[in-house]
Amino acid sequence: MTESLLAVGTQKGLFLGRSRDRRTWDFTGPHFPMNAIYSVAVDRRPERPRILAGADSSHWGPSVWWSDDLGATWQEPTTPAVRFPEHTGTSLERVWQLHPAGPEAPGVVYAGTQPAALFRSTDGGESFALDENLWAHPQRAEWAAGFGGQGLHTILTDRRSPDAVTVAVSTGGVYRTTDGGKSWQPSNTGIRATFLPDEYPEFGQCVHKVAVDPADPDRLYLQNHGGVYRSDDAGGHWQDIGTDLPATFGFGLAAHPHHGGTAYLFPLDADHARLPVDRRCRVFRTTDAGATWQPLATGLPGEDHYGVVLRDALCTDDASPAGVYFGNRNGEVYGSADEGESWSLLAQHLPDVLCVRAVTLP
Repeated sequence: MTESLLAVGTQKGLFLGRSRDRRTWDFTGPHFPMNAIYSVAVDRRPERPRILAGADSSHWGPSVWWSDDLGATWQEPTTPAVRFPEHTGTSLERVWQLHPAGPEAPGVVYAGTQPAALFRSTDGGESFALDENLWAHPQRAEWAAGFGGQGLHTILTDRRSPDAVTVAVSTGGVYRTTDGGKSWQPSNTGIRATFLPDEYPEFGQCVHKVAVDPADPDRLYLQNHGGVYRSDDAGGHWQDIGTDLPATFGFGLAAHPHHGGTAYLFPLDADHARLPVDRRCRVFRTTDAGATWQPLATGLPGEDHYGVVLRDALCTDDASPAGVYFGNRNGEVYGSADEGESWSLLAQHLPDVLCVRAVTLP
C-alpha cells in the first residue's frame, strides 16, 4: 500500500502529515518553530525522497533546509544556499518557491525569491546560483511589489526540454525562456492590469499563480489579480476563462495531475474584502479547460467562513483518483481523496497556513 506525504508550511513552522488512505493523517511538527515556511517541495527523483523547506527566521533570516529521511533530521548548508552575489547590492528577503525540475534535468532545483529573482541548483537544492540574465532583464527595474511583496512565486519546467522554464512575478508578470536562461521574454499578451493606464501592457501584471495542464504542456492556467486565464501556446497568448466564476480574484490555483482540462481554484471577493465569495468555503473546478466551473463544497463548512487560501496553499497530489488539498489563514487544512467531490478536515488550529504540498511516496 502506498503512503502519502502532506507538507504544510505555516507562519510558525512546518507540519508533515503521512497517511495510507488520505483520510486519516498523522502529523509531526512544528519543524522549524518560529520560522515562517513560505516554500516547501518534495523531490522524489533521488533514491530517498528529499524534502526542501524555505525557512524564514525573523532573527537569522531566510534559509533553505533539506531532509532525506522524511523530516526526522534536517540539514542546512554552512553558507547560505540562496544568496545574491555582491555585485547585485541586494540581500535575500524570502524564498517564495522551491521547484525540483523533472527527469529532463537531474539534480536541478529552482528557487524563486524576494526581491524577484530566479536561482538554480544542480546539487539537489544544497547550493544555488542566480540566473544573471533574468536579473539583468531591462524590464526588471520596473517590476513593482504586490501587496505581499515583490516575489518570483511560480516556476514551471517543461518535461520536453531542460531549457524551457516559465516563471511568474508579482508584480511583473509571466516570463519564459527556451534557451536555458540565456534570454527571457515577457509572456503576458491578453492579461489585463486594471490598475495601470494601459490595461494590457507587455509586462507589469499582478500574476498570482500559474499551473500547467498535465495532458498538454503548452496549456497553462493563470490566476491574475482580477482575472482567470488560459494559454494554449505556452504563454504566448492568454484568453479569459473566468466568466463562469462568481469572482475572478484569488490566489490558489492547481491543475489535476492526470486529466487534461481540469483545474482547481479558490475565488475571493476583491478588492474591498479579500474573503471567500459569499463567505462560503468552496473550491471551484473546471473539467473543460475553463469553459465552465463547478463549486465543490461537500464536507466543507456550510456556515459563514473567512479562511483565505494563499497562492501556494492549494495543491493536488499525483495519486489516482487524485487528492486535492488546501490550507487557509484560519489554520485549517482540508483534503479530498476523490478529486474534490468530498472533503475532510485534516488539521485545525495551526498557525496561518502559507503553503501546502502533497505527494505519493515511492
